[in-house]
Amino acid sequence: MSKQEVIICQNFNTELSQKLSAHSYDKIFILTDEHTFRLCLPLLQDIALLKDAEQIVIGPEDVHKNLETLAYVWNQLSNRGATRHSLLINLGGGMVTDLGGFAAATFKRGIACINIPTTLLSMIDAAVGGKTGINFNGLKNEIGSFYPADQVMIDSQFLKTLDMPNLLSGYGEMLKHGLISQPSHWSELLTFDFAHIDYALLQKLIGQSVQVKEDIVEKDPYEQSIRKALNFGHTIGHAFESFALKTNHPVLHGYAVAWGMVCELYLSHIRCGFPKEALRTTIQFIKENYGSLYFTCDDYECLYDFMKHDKKNASCGVINFTLLGGIGDIRINQTASQEEIYELLDFYRETMG
Repeated sequence: MSKQEVIICQNFNTELSQKLSAHSYDKIFILTDEHTFRLCLPLLQDIALLKDAEQIVIGPEDVHKNLETLAYVWNQLSNRGATRHSLLINLGGGMVTDLGGFAAATFKRGIACINIPTTLLSMIDAAVGGKTGINFNGLKNEIGSFYPADQVMIDSQFLKTLDMPNLLSGYGEMLKHGLISQPSHWSELLTFDFAHIDYALLQKLIGQSVQVKEDIVEKDPYEQSIRKALNFGHTIGHAFESFALKTNHPVLHGYAVAWGMVCELYLSHIRCGFPKEALRTTIQFIKENYGSLYFTCDDYECLYDFMKHDKKNASCGVINFTLLGGIGDIRINQTASQEEIYELLDFYRETMG
C-alpha cells in the first residue's frame, strides 16, 4: 500500500494550492455532503485553482453511506467527463472520506484523491490510514478497499463549524491513541479544556494523534498484527453502538468507543495488570465528559451477541480484544469468556451509574 502524506496545515490555502499546482489534473471534483457544502466549502472559495472545480453533493450522515450514493458519485464523475487524470477532493467527515475514497479507488480502476477532513473524528481516524468503504446489507463498512488518499490536509479551522458532541466524539478516538502510545500524550489529553477551546493546542494534539495512527499503519497496513492496537475500545464500543441503534437511541461513534474503553480497561486491569490509578483517572474523565449508556443485565445477551458478530473476530464465536498492560503496552489477540464479559458489563454499570 502506498504511503499517505498527512499535512498538519499551517496555512491551509497556500499548502493546498501548492499540492494542486504540482499536478496537471484535467478536472477537479469536490465531494461534499449537504452540511459541508454549506459550512465548509466557503472556506475554499479563495483558492484560484478550485474556481472551475465541479461540485458533487450527497446526503449527510451514515444513512447515505450506501451503494445508491456511491453509484450517484460514479454517475456524476462519468457524466461530467472525469478521466484517470482527474482529482476527487473529499471535503467532509468520515462518511464523505470513506465513500469518496472508495469512489476514487474504483472509478476507472483508481483516480487521485485528496481528503480534507472537517470533523475531529475524520481528522484522526477515518481520513487517515487508507481504509475506504460503504455500509451494505445492514453491516457497517462491509464493502470497501485499502486506498490511501494522495494527501490528507488537516486544519483545525474546520472544527469551528462543529458542535460539542461531535468534537467529543472525535476526542474519544484521540484518547484511545493516548492510551496506546505514551503516558505524556495520554496525560496531556486528560487536561484539555473543552470550556475554552484552544484550537492551536488542539491542532498540536491532533498532529500527535495522527502520528500514533500513521506509525502503526505503516508497520501493518492491512491489519495483520499491530494495527489491531487501533481496535482498543472498539470490540465493546461497536456492540454499544449497535445496541443503541437497535433501541432507537443512536449514539456517536466516539462516545461508544469511550464507553467501550471503560470496559476494556477494566478487562486489561484484571487480565494484564493495567495500573489501577490510570484506570481510575481515565474512567473519571470519560464519565465527566461522555455521560453513560443505559442498559440493564437483561441486555447482556444482546450485547454479547453483537460482540460475537464483530468482523474483527478471527473465528466464529471467539471474541477478539486488544488489551493494555499499561499506557502503550499493547496486547493484541486477547480473548475473554462470556462470564468475563458479563463481569465487565457489571463493572461498567456499577462505575458509570
